[in-house]
Amino acid sequence: MRVLMLAPAFPSEMPFFARGLASVGARVVGVGDQPVAALPSMTREALGDYIQVPSLFDDDAVLGQVRQFAEGSPIDRVETLWEPLVLLAAKLRQGLELPGMTVEQAVAFRDKERMKQVLEEAGVRVPRHSRESTVRGCLEAAERIGFPLIIKPIAGAGSADTYKVSDRSELEDVLPLIRHVPTVSVEEYIEGEEYTFDTICANGRILYYNISWYRPKPLVARTVEWISPQTVTLRDPDAAALAGGRRLGRAVIEALGYRDGFTHMEWFLTPLGEAVFGEIGARPPGARSVETMNYACDIDVFAGWAQAVLHGRLAQPVERRYNSAIIFKRAQGRGRIRHISGLESLLTRFHQHVVSVELLPPGTPRRNWKNTLLSDGWVIVRHPHLPTLLHIADCFGTDLQLHAE
Repeated sequence: MRVLMLAPAFPSEMPFFARGLASVGARVVGVGDQPVAALPSMTREALGDYIQVPSLFDDDAVLGQVRQFAEGSPIDRVETLWEPLVLLAAKLRQGLELPGMTVEQAVAFRDKERMKQVLEEAGVRVPRHSRESTVRGCLEAAERIGFPLIIKPIAGAGSADTYKVSDRSELEDVLPLIRHVPTVSVEEYIEGEEYTFDTICANGRILYYNISWYRPKPLVARTVEWISPQTVTLRDPDAAALAGGRRLGRAVIEALGYRDGFTHMEWFLTPLGEAVFGEIGARPPGARSVETMNYACDIDVFAGWAQAVLHGRLAQPVERRYNSAIIFKRAQGRGRIRHISGLESLLTRFHQHVVSVELLPPGTPRRNWKNTLLSDGWVIVRHPHLPTLLHIADCFGTDLQLHAE
């Protein structure tokens, strides 16, 4: 089977997905805007063919080049796991008359307002919301919905350009900061813990699911520099306290008509125990979350996704052995990282529970923490007992420090 994969080298998890496709028998045709020589070695080894395009965001040009390629080498499937290209992938399927997510379905996943409208019609609890493209519209929507509220891009990813505002004065301060965003969603702020519901589906059936817990909520993590954000992949996604989230996730996937591939849903568990939808993407979670799933079950979820979309099954048995957590580190200070403190003592204490350490080495310029959750590196730990796992993760959050100057 010849599978066209958009952006097989970016974001940084994509080479693993390309390798997964190749490992289950696909001939992978990559489409990207880099020359072959600039691709990561893992991507190059996985590809059978490659189409270099001037820009992945020129839909007509990409469709023209792919059609020309397909005349001599027919394409069987089109896949992408990068959210900005979900709609392009749907257009390619339509143009090549291939199965998979349609343009209409892709719009419902990319447009947060359309997404919520579809789900409301299906009876799913979503935050009160309004699509707005003017300052006046935002102010009027805020009065209808009530404070506190969230304002964010209609087609955003993650929590970029996303703000919580508590009153009209804060909203007036935020609106100039998002002047570059043409259309926003103004919506009810939901108080509670934030979780994910991630799935791999085939033929409309959920073959694998995962629930992760954000510590703290992303909106908090993106506004307080000293925090070391954590994503905790839970060993027991079937816990009774999470039942509302599981029901919610299944209802959302059914309502949106999703059939094949990865989904990443975020939802809230309120203090009263209500599960409230946040948003969903037709893609895997980013920020190395798929790796925490791998470490939780000792499986290859990248290959599992490929098995699902190509063969309609998940060949690997899923045995949930561990809770796992990734802790993202932000260097303190400005300039270049000069030294790292606390790592050796932490590895001495917890070495058997540490599965990955990826920190920027001394001499490297620190990254802008507001632009990347990965920040200046991360540590992944795991343990069967959740309270113990959280203790270990918190120790890495507080005692491991990167110092820049």
